[in-house]
Amino acid sequence: MSSSSTKKHRKSNASPLMEPPHNLFPSKQEFLRLLTVLAIASSVALTCNFITTYFNPAPTNPFCDTHSDSDLSYPDFCEPCPKNGECTQGKLDCAEGYRRDRNICVEDGDLNERAKKLSESVENRLCQANAQFMCYGTGKFWIQEDDIWNDLERHQLMENLQSDNASYMFTRKRAMEIIDKLLEMRNNSNGNKELKCPDLVAESYKPLSCQLYQWIFNHAFVIAPLCVLVVGSVWLLRVFQRRWYLSARCEELYHQVCEVLEENALISKQPNGESEPWVVASQLRDYLLASKERKDPVLWKRVEQLVQEDSRVDRYPKLVKGESKVVWEWQVEGSWSSARMRKKRESSKSKSREGLGAEFGKQIHALNSGALLAE
Repeated sequence: MSSSSTKKHRKSNASPLMEPPHNLFPSKQEFLRLLTVLAIASSVALTCNFITTYFNPAPTNPFCDTHSDSDLSYPDFCEPCPKNGECTQGKLDCAEGYRRDRNICVEDGDLNERAKKLSESVENRLCQANAQFMCYGTGKFWIQEDDIWNDLERHQLMENLQSDNASYMFTRKRAMEIIDKLLEMRNNSNGNKELKCPDLVAESYKPLSCQLYQWIFNHAFVIAPLCVLVVGSVWLLRVFQRRWYLSARCEELYHQVCEVLEENALISKQPNGESEPWVVASQLRDYLLASKERKDPVLWKRVEQLVQEDSRVDRYPKLVKGESKVVWEWQVEGSWSSARMRKKRESSKSKSREGLGAEFGKQIHALNSGALLAE
């Protein structure tokens, strides 16, 4: 046999286990899968451990009995009984109004909130009674403790609790503890305990009307002069305003009277004038004054005084329609007011003439334009 055939025969008889291994290390994807599986397993294990530890805490030493000193020599074998707790045979029972939280006793929030509301109700009642006494001097502000106990028992918050229940007793006791810290206390002649709302606290319970009255009473020495000063200032202001109004209005009415009398005198002296030169004073008053001004007797009296002091106006009685009347008559001719009135008349006449001339010119222009169009 040749050497080549011998080599082939050896190769064919070789075991597959003798082949060199391939891919000894895991691929990248397989490595990431392995890390993911390990992370999930670790998180599940930690979660289960936390839940087990929280709901099933590790057993601790029993609590030392409250009324026994036998365990004090062995502090490693028992836990000291917490405050507000009762320990018997290694077990902890919290007092009424407290609940167990692990190895301590904490206050019960519902019962404490109810006790707080009860104390606020009692405080409001006593403070309102003291505020009424401070304002009006009536009512009773020292309340016996027995009456307060009765109020607490009849309160709406205590209806759901039975009187022999431990929660009922704790709530009432807790409310009284809060009340004792807020209110004043004393013993009356019979030795009974009485409570009262402090005056400083009762101040905030006074009604607004009472507070205003007391403030005015306490500051009367300052308020009275100020009120007098304000009233006096307003009165003086009204007086000056009244005088100014009378002065200005009387001057205005006086000039109107003079204009009416002068115009009436000029009209009566015209050739066709049929009116009398005089004017009845009462009729002139009703003509010039408004309805509200006629109720003011001082206003027209001032006007009469000004007319009486004017030498241009003659005042004399006259029989008018069978009744005696006081008439006023203008006695001066050619005064400045007459010249002004004549100028007004002349200007009005010239304006009317100009208006007629302009209208006549428009008509002539229209006629001429029509004739041109016809041609």
